[in-house]
Amino acid sequence: MEIKGAITALITPFKAGEIDEDSYRKHIEWQIEQGIDGLVPCGTTGESATLSHEEHKRVIKICVEQVKGRVPVIAGAGSNSTREAIELTKFAKDAGADAALLITPYYNKPTPDGLIAHYKEIAKEVSIPMVVYNVPSRTGLNITPAVAKRLFTEVKEIIGIKEASGNLRQVAEIIESCGKNFTVLSGDDFTILPLLSLGGKGVISVVSNIVPKLTHQLCEEFFKGNLEKASDIQIELLTLCRAMFIETNPIPVKTALALMGRIEMEVRLPLVEMQPQNKEKLIAVLKEKSLL
Repeated sequence: MEIKGAITALITPFKAGEIDEDSYRKHIEWQIEQGIDGLVPCGTTGESATLSHEEHKRVIKICVEQVKGRVPVIAGAGSNSTREAIELTKFAKDAGADAALLITPYYNKPTPDGLIAHYKEIAKEVSIPMVVYNVPSRTGLNITPAVAKRLFTEVKEIIGIKEASGNLRQVAEIIESCGKNFTVLSGDDFTILPLLSLGGKGVISVVSNIVPKLTHQLCEEFFKGNLEKASDIQIELLTLCRAMFIETNPIPVKTALALMGRIEMEVRLPLVEMQPQNKEKLIAVLKEKSLL
């Protein structure tokens, strides 16, 4: 399946400390009904860092089951341990995911050669389309255009990158280095349209958890050539995007979904609920956008 357009980095709903499967399935179904182009379980927004391996696998399995092949599922399967990444990627493939999203190893801060070796080892053990996740603000490691080219050239399973550096010059140089067959996806809701205009294929989005239809429409209008309409939507989304990052993601987006009556508001420690003054700001934005 083609990986293109608006792809939601799904939240993982919790209830009384456990995965809320019913809310999760309903959220997935609503996303598809609203026209979303793909789904990512177990990314940063899905609080993968606090899921046990058993829970991580269950979240992927539920997503694949609920989607039933209607849109691509790109399962978060990365780790700073290569062995763990192999285990999770194997499960993602066996569960029926269409691709794996593999974050760069965080904390270890490998050299470029170590980074290449990490992905080569995963690909040697599991043959599945892979999207590298570059998010320097979380990992302390940045994939340069030169390293991106090496990954694309040396690891045949790697089909693209989720680029969350926010650096449009870097995005342009990655596209220049890797060519049009390399799928570059925005990991930054603030720069969806600029990235598409450079030759990117879409976005793995936080804000689409609450406005899937609008995020899909932004990409759709761009691909139709309606640049003015796409620009209008990008500008319209900015207020919501800012609200989603008042505090650490996914605290605001989960709070928004709870206010909208879609999930229970629960995050796992060390994340905590929003500060009251920030919650007030979020409520005001949601009301302004007629989401409450």
